[in-house]
Amino acid sequence: MTQTDRSLPFVVNLAQTMLLAEREAVGITPASIADRVKLAADILKTVYPDGIDQDAATMELIRRFSHWIGKDSTLQDSEGHFAWLVAARKKDWRYWQRYQSWLERKMSVDVVEALNDSTDHILGLLEDPKREGAWDRRGLVVGHVQSGKTGNYSGLVCKAADAGYKIIIILAGLHNNLRSQTQIRLEETFLGYETSANRDPGKPLGVAEIDSDPKIHPHCATTRADKGDFNAAVAKHFAISPEERPWLFVVKKNKTVLTQLLKWIRGHVADSKDILTGRRIVTNLPLLVIDDEADNASVDTGEQLIDADGKPDDEHQPKTINRLIRSILHSFDKKAYVGYTATPFANIFIHRKNATTEEGTDLFPQSFIINLAAPSNYVGPTRIFGLRTPEGRIGGLPLMRTVSDQINENDTGGWMPPKHNKEHAPTYMGQDVLPPSLRRALGSFVLACTARALRGQGKEHSSMLIHVTRFTNVQKEVYRQVEDAIKKMALRLKRGIDSESLIAELKVLWDDDFVPTAAEIAAIVKEPNGLPLIVPQWAAILAALPETISDIKIKMINGSAKDALDYSEQQEQGLKVIAIGGDKLARGLTLEGLCTSYFVRTTRMYDTLMQMGRWFGYRPGYVDLCRLYTTEDLVEWFGHIADASEELREEFEAMAESGATPKEYGLKVQSHPVLLVTSPLKMRAAKSLHLSFCGDLLETIAFYKDDAKLDHNLEVANKLIAAMGKSSEIDPSRKRAGVDQPWKGFLWSKVPADQIADFFEAYSTHPKARKVNSRLLAEFVRSMSKASELTSWTVALIGGGTGDAFEFNGGLVLDGMLKRSANPENKDRYSIGRLLSPRDEAIDLEDVAWSAALAATVRAWKPDPARQKDGVDPLPPEVPNGPAIRRLRGKGADGVAPAPERGLLLLYALDPKQAGQDVFPERKKPIIGFGVSFPSSDSGVKVEYKVDHLLWEQEYGSAE
Repeated sequence: MTQTDRSLPFVVNLAQTMLLAEREAVGITPASIADRVKLAADILKTVYPDGIDQDAATMELIRRFSHWIGKDSTLQDSEGHFAWLVAARKKDWRYWQRYQSWLERKMSVDVVEALNDSTDHILGLLEDPKREGAWDRRGLVVGHVQSGKTGNYSGLVCKAADAGYKIIIILAGLHNNLRSQTQIRLEETFLGYETSANRDPGKPLGVAEIDSDPKIHPHCATTRADKGDFNAAVAKHFAISPEERPWLFVVKKNKTVLTQLLKWIRGHVADSKDILTGRRIVTNLPLLVIDDEADNASVDTGEQLIDADGKPDDEHQPKTINRLIRSILHSFDKKAYVGYTATPFANIFIHRKNATTEEGTDLFPQSFIINLAAPSNYVGPTRIFGLRTPEGRIGGLPLMRTVSDQINENDTGGWMPPKHNKEHAPTYMGQDVLPPSLRRALGSFVLACTARALRGQGKEHSSMLIHVTRFTNVQKEVYRQVEDAIKKMALRLKRGIDSESLIAELKVLWDDDFVPTAAEIAAIVKEPNGLPLIVPQWAAILAALPETISDIKIKMINGSAKDALDYSEQQEQGLKVIAIGGDKLARGLTLEGLCTSYFVRTTRMYDTLMQMGRWFGYRPGYVDLCRLYTTEDLVEWFGHIADASEELREEFEAMAESGATPKEYGLKVQSHPVLLVTSPLKMRAAKSLHLSFCGDLLETIAFYKDDAKLDHNLEVANKLIAAMGKSSEIDPSRKRAGVDQPWKGFLWSKVPADQIADFFEAYSTHPKARKVNSRLLAEFVRSMSKASELTSWTVALIGGGTGDAFEFNGGLVLDGMLKRSANPENKDRYSIGRLLSPRDEAIDLEDVAWSAALAATVRAWKPDPARQKDGVDPLPPEVPNGPAIRRLRGKGADGVAPAPERGLLLLYALDPKQAGQDVFPERKKPIIGFGVSFPSSDSGVKVEYKVDHLLWEQEYGSAE
């Protein structure tokens, strides 16, 4: 490291301190930042006489001060809880203070302050560790994938230790690599020292740079080594007392480890016995358990029976990991459990009343669920894949590259077919070589590393992910082929032997892919200084290629601690690594500086896909160099993920605004019609799912191409129109905030439920419609009407498009069929982005109701960078969103009576001529789609959806 490199953090921190002190008077602008950097450099020039890179320091501060974080959203239940966290309790906190100061060396003060607020909020929802008597708080913190959850719970650990929690257990994944990575992070953020084999403090690191006082050293029962987990040998030498400093345990979710930990707690820590059962318990030490990736392994997938009185079966045997976690918690009188995950649905499916005498209550987050907002530089699903709109999917980044050559045309063989066993030998066109798409992906990674070096990021970590199989033997073959390809590429580039064709191939990739993609992204993503990222010239790339490729290492991720240690040990020069793995790569382990992903796994489970998506995260200064090589099918499924994630966050925020509890959200999610959120086992529904559509918006976005089926659905719509008779309104119009909002089309009021149910029963939904199953909708409407809800419907037939007019039976002429462009990648069906225009869901709301729904939307709104369009200020919404509209319909508001009987059915006639090139070359009659908006309800009515597990596996893949 040069002296200039060493000087950078000191100049930055000194300039940042000056800027913060003068913030009110001077303001923070690029000019004021440059001015304070110059002043800091002048002050420090005697310390660093060989030079200080003022430009680099200025850019770093501009980046820091351009970042912001939105506000978290919370559902909470305060039953039995006492508010306790006040400023006076925080006065002498040292663990948090040093972590905060350490973070401010690397991050914007505003971002650190947002973390301070967030962790205060979480800790405050737990119990005061000094509170007398028994207490139990259980919560869930939901963050975005790769968005900094570890940084959040590191802050929570620091504050919990400051507040008086004495035993802190981190449940860190299933494999040694993630456990070791978590241990290393907590050594930096909480312990302040490197753990050693004898568990004594080793060399200072991380927060010890701020405060290394040995008097506050926390104890740690685990180390960063591969065999550093808690075990029987360690347990023999440990004894603790309440006077001592806090104890940290970073352990795997492993039967042997957790059994030893439970045995140690009961044998060495417990100070009392339960009078009724004789179970040994700890009454004097408060426990905090943090469960990282809380939906993985922690959830009891066995189905516990609940009787008619809501009493759980005490004979139930929970699955092993769940049983051990619960038993550890049940061994303490004073305990708090906080799960962290990006995919919380399995946790929310936990039955709230599950309990057994031996293990205590299940892990349902009954006290709180918190949705963390992401920092503004986070690149998440909606940023990468965009969101559905009536104009198609928009707003995504052009980073995807389609892969199809890993299989033969018949889908049964090839380099990596979807179905293969552990004996599979990957070959392309009968040869022991990589397919062209993976060779291109390797070339992309080499070019990305080279471009990053030319941008001054050569000492940053750069990673490539190859995730194509879960079988270790097959991964070894992939490793061998990739290693051979990189070696040959390196030899050709370094020695110039037979290099012309390779250089020509890489130049085409640079000129035809990287250069235009960088230009496209520059128009979307705004850098903190407002300037586009520099795109190096090919001559500079070519000159730097040999050195870059020499530094690239190839690794198999096999679950060992070394997977995590390599990044830590090569912090100074930066690691360039191609990581090949399967399930042990899929969860938790952070691939630092991930640039290129080659991903062809076939599972379509919501949570499994989300967790496999390691490419979400932070890409400062190189997002335009990132590439995701995957299949058309998986691009579509990740699009579903982006949509469902957005939908569920909006629903969460609407419920948080209305004061709902985790229990109410649990009931909502347990009946959510997105059947793909998690595996059937985790949903505790081995045979069937019970669905409710209350509070949901469903719309058809996939249609048959077959004329006979389309004509059938048109006839079904004609029958409904005939049955409803004369419309209540033609070209309806509503006044909103003093402005008329007109629609073209027809509107019917007070349509009976039977007519709506008959329509759903007869309509033929496409199997790829995913959420929309017309038979289930018919059954649901009939069931709800028996409960005196959804009895009186509003139906609208929407026109006003740019297509031809169409006359329905009975002479009803719709002025202008609507245009919805087809997704050309889905050849087997007519697939669109969104059917509804968002304003249509409010078509039947009068001014007072519309204003009330808007007010609820604004109250619930929180700017969230993970959903923010680049370059657009986070302004409050000007129209009500769907969750607020549906909640208002079902539950009312001030001045608006609830109307749970009023469902809304929207009919759309889509113009086949405007679907896209050659989708419907002959058809003239419309394609009928529908949207249905169900008001919120507490009726509890559900319909049963039978799950055939064989068909589920064939359609969605295994959850693995």
